[in-house]
Amino acid sequence: MRQTNKKICNLRCTVFEPNILNKENLHLVILCHGYGAPGNDLVSVGEFLCQKDSYISENFCFIFPEGPLTLDNIGLYGSRAWWNIDLIAHQRAIDGIDPRDYSKNIPNGMTLASNMLMDLVSKIILDYSVSSNRIILGGFSQGSMITTDVALRMNEPPGGLIVMSGTLVCEEIWMDLAKKRGVLKIFQSHGKSDPLLSFVAAERLRGLFLKAELEHKFLPFDGFHEITESVLLYTSEFIKEFSNQNKTILL
Repeated sequence: MRQTNKKICNLRCTVFEPNILNKENLHLVILCHGYGAPGNDLVSVGEFLCQKDSYISENFCFIFPEGPLTLDNIGLYGSRAWWNIDLIAHQRAIDGIDPRDYSKNIPNGMTLASNMLMDLVSKIILDYSVSSNRIILGGFSQGSMITTDVALRMNEPPGGLIVMSGTLVCEEIWMDLAKKRGVLKIFQSHGKSDPLLSFVAAERLRGLFLKAELEHKFLPFDGFHEITESVLLYTSEFIKEFSNQNKTILL
């Protein structure tokens, strides 16, 4: 794999590309980090997947966008975000006092971030000459919220969605979009003891996907707000299965 750093539609990105681009079977995975993480936080996920399986390293391009907001101003130097959050409520969730509930509203700043990521996806489709169903969107925590939003809003659906430790956001809007989405393969994982984004809320998100009759696989695990090895192994199988169903479809 070749690793480069580039700006795509005003978002800085780390990009992994196969040494030889085979466009007849090329697929793309876009993974977005969570709040308070460095922009390259999920690069290690791509490294794990590529090292684990040569098929993935030879047929997948990975793109890791960096959130547009710096958190240097609050002392989290080198950390990024897709939108700002209520830090007091965030700390209360960490302390186990009041888990976050995003289901009633659209977080302030999320729409702008979603539009930026949507532009990036459109540019990637043109640059790599692939159809949208050859793209998997995914992320961790806040990164999975933005990719879920984009996956539901895109004019043409992406081929897959990976939701790692995400949560239900703006329930009424997402439900309406999900029912109209038609086709979308989803892999969702969540720790049963997650103190930040509750397992109950993750189950509600799962219920939304199922009510919309979207193809959905759910992996609950004994853990917290994290990406475990079991999640990585399941992610590997998910994207390989996805690619086998979407061969030789180019623009």
